[in-house]
Amino acid sequence: MNARTPSTGAGEVRTLCVCADDFGLSEGINQAVLALIERGAVTATSCMVLRSAWLPGARRLRVLPAEQADVGLHLDLTAVDPSPAEAALRGLVLRSFARRLDLAAVRAAIDAQLDSFEQAMDRAPAHVDGHRHVHQLPGVREQLAEALAARYPAAPPWLRSTRPAGPPMSVPAKQRLIHALGGSGLEALARRRGLPMSRHLLGVYGFGAGGSAYGHRLQAWLAQGGDGDVLMCHPSMWAVDGDAVGEARVQERSALALLKPSMQVADVQVHLRPLSQTLFRARPRPGDRTTA
Repeated sequence: MNARTPSTGAGEVRTLCVCADDFGLSEGINQAVLALIERGAVTATSCMVLRSAWLPGARRLRVLPAEQADVGLHLDLTAVDPSPAEAALRGLVLRSFARRLDLAAVRAAIDAQLDSFEQAMDRAPAHVDGHRHVHQLPGVREQLAEALAARYPAAPPWLRSTRPAGPPMSVPAKQRLIHALGGSGLEALARRRGLPMSRHLLGVYGFGAGGSAYGHRLQAWLAQGGDGDVLMCHPSMWAVDGDAVGEARVQERSALALLKPSMQVADVQVHLRPLSQTLFRARPRPGDRTTA
């Protein structure tokens, strides 16, 4: 990383949210995310409430000041057990696009995970996104929007967009595919339902880069990101058996640990902040549901 602290005469100023996914998946992830939040290098985290490390991690996460980081739900529809093992995503995607999802079961899963988050954190999630981006799939996104509107009518959590940043021809094929699986439909639904949403998603790559290569990518994303964008990451202190991207998580943590809350990257002055501090949020009215 070639990021440095701000200097006088810096150029454009931007605010970016860095979101660490998969909190609750393992103790190594929990430790890495908590340490990065305390450094100001990570300003949001998305939590997997079905996984084995969630409740121990939540007890440490909930004592952090709410304004320090946006803590949200990482909607998990592909877990096969509480471990890092995963079911295949292909079947869920095919059923989704064929309109063959059990919508009642999807809604029940969403409500159960929101309940678990609220019970552990004693507050509503600041945002909701999806593990492997399932929150944008047809059928899932409609059930999610209905649940958020019913539970948090005055101040709904923000949703994470999968829209790439930059010219279309420069966007990696993996990110084009991710957005094609429902990104535009989620954006249209959020507009209709009045749900706040991030602008662009940064941080997509193939998890195969070495430590220095990830550092260079991170610097490029920091320079590219703008107000309202989210840079997702997946840090961990160590790799665990069964986690296909465990080594990449360790490399990410090392690069992210070099970030500062305010940096100059190239000619851009970057401030890392929770996204909720830059999005319009309506004030809750008395009687609105905010906890379970």
